[in-house]
Amino acid sequence: MTYIEEYYNKIMSGEIIACHRIKQVYTILVDKLYNRKGNWVFDEELANRPIEFIETFCKQAQGDLGASLELQLFQKAKHQAVFGFVDEETKLRQYNEVLDIRGRKNGKTTELAADEIYMAVGDGEGSPEIYNVATKYDQAHKGFNECYKMIQQSPSLSKYVRKRKSDLYIPFNYGFIKALSSNANGLDGLNSHMVTIDELAAIKNRDLYDLMKQSMSSRRQPLLNCITTNGFVRNSIFDAQYEYACKVLDGKIKDDRFLAFIYELDDPDEWDKEEMWIKANPGLGTIKKIEFLRDCVNKAKADKAFKATVMVKDFNIKENSASAWLRWDELNNENIFNIKDMGFRYGIGCFDLAETTDLAAAKILCMRHNDENVYVISMYFIPEEKLNQVEDNKEDDNVPYKLWEKQGLLRVCPGNKVNKYHMLEWFKEISRNYDIYIPWIGYDPWHVDDSLLQAYKNEFGADSMIKVRQGVYTLSSPMKELKADLCAHKVIYNNNPIDKWCLSNTEVNTDINGNIQPIKGIDSRKRIDGAVALIIGYVVLKDKMAEYENII
Repeated sequence: MTYIEEYYNKIMSGEIIACHRIKQVYTILVDKLYNRKGNWVFDEELANRPIEFIETFCKQAQGDLGASLELQLFQKAKHQAVFGFVDEETKLRQYNEVLDIRGRKNGKTTELAADEIYMAVGDGEGSPEIYNVATKYDQAHKGFNECYKMIQQSPSLSKYVRKRKSDLYIPFNYGFIKALSSNANGLDGLNSHMVTIDELAAIKNRDLYDLMKQSMSSRRQPLLNCITTNGFVRNSIFDAQYEYACKVLDGKIKDDRFLAFIYELDDPDEWDKEEMWIKANPGLGTIKKIEFLRDCVNKAKADKAFKATVMVKDFNIKENSASAWLRWDELNNENIFNIKDMGFRYGIGCFDLAETTDLAAAKILCMRHNDENVYVISMYFIPEEKLNQVEDNKEDDNVPYKLWEKQGLLRVCPGNKVNKYHMLEWFKEISRNYDIYIPWIGYDPWHVDDSLLQAYKNEFGADSMIKVRQGVYTLSSPMKELKADLCAHKVIYNNNPIDKWCLSNTEVNTDINGNIQPIKGIDSRKRIDGAVALIIGYVVLKDKMAEYENII
């Protein structure tokens, strides 16, 4: 019996409790064992080769120094899957990219170091280039240093690997292992055999990932190996890869070269159920001490900020920041609608023009008779100069403005400021194209001059413009109602990624009476304009609800 089958049998029987995504991937793998897919076959000898190499030659570099490494069942099953499926004729590996998401302290760094040594010494590749990659050199060097210490503890390996100033060199095949960071020179000229990215969730933009993936193009059987916990950076390469992995597992995308192992809680409410912890921590009780996790959970029950860290790093539940107004599961709503099919008759407009040299947001909130949902139509605006600065990396917002523009979610205004009248034109466009009458539009009077105000009144009526002053007494109650509706998934914003980004960035200031208002966090690059516009809209919606219900 293969390790794949053994692990599959145990997780499907319930002997080992596993999450939905792990059951998915092993169901796929076992099916491949018994039902051949194209030219790919399972070669058990090749599947076991890295396991035998690691357990024979790789030695502990921490704790019990010099002791042989012993891979756990979940690690052996993974290695058989990654290395065992090959082309029947060439015997070259099927999978060239692996995403492994697991809770912290489950043996990630040690496993990666052992894999790097095998790929450098035992994979049969000439001049293999093995790279430890991270945004910062210190992080990349952690994995590299683990390799070096592991080799030092092994008499067999230390004969064949030599430490040089910047790498570990293997004379007999001209290969090396090296640490790299995003600011290193010459990233375009690499010829990678294996790339290790430890903590993919810490990488804020995808340029580093893309460069390293492209660097493997001339190798026979390269491997891009990403092992990570979840993280607090949203709209990142981690989110993109997680979404891609889920679509592959769900059969929505066909990718025969990509393999994903996602260890996570199926439900955030499982976080205090000890028997469920192994779903996100496959090494619990062997690699990771259950007492340590138990202490963390107990502390998290009394410390809200620490709870966010435990949820993200120990249980791989998405969060945005430890002090966020909304948790990710509260704000995330993937429901969509087509404006043309909804029959909206009346909508409540709102906009935020707080930063005309930056991102600005406009929205229309619509409801229907006998439908408790609030449907949000959105448009964002950004100055062309700001967009160019981001694209040239003069300012690093770490979000895909260009992509959002292509998707029709964002409009670019020529020059260095948002043209306030472009927003007015958008309101007129939506009203005209979808026959939606807008009786009220909420706005912050601090940022609207008399001429702009008059232009709106000329278009939508003398009584259409509703002042919404920014302060706890105006915003607190509507914010609390908005949060309740978001948590109940009654606010449908068409799965707009900019809305999600702004909502996830929003923090709150609470006064001594428990009143709240939105604020930016420490990182000024994290925009909240869309959230502020939505809150302004909710102020008007709640104030005008009786009249609004009568006309819809």
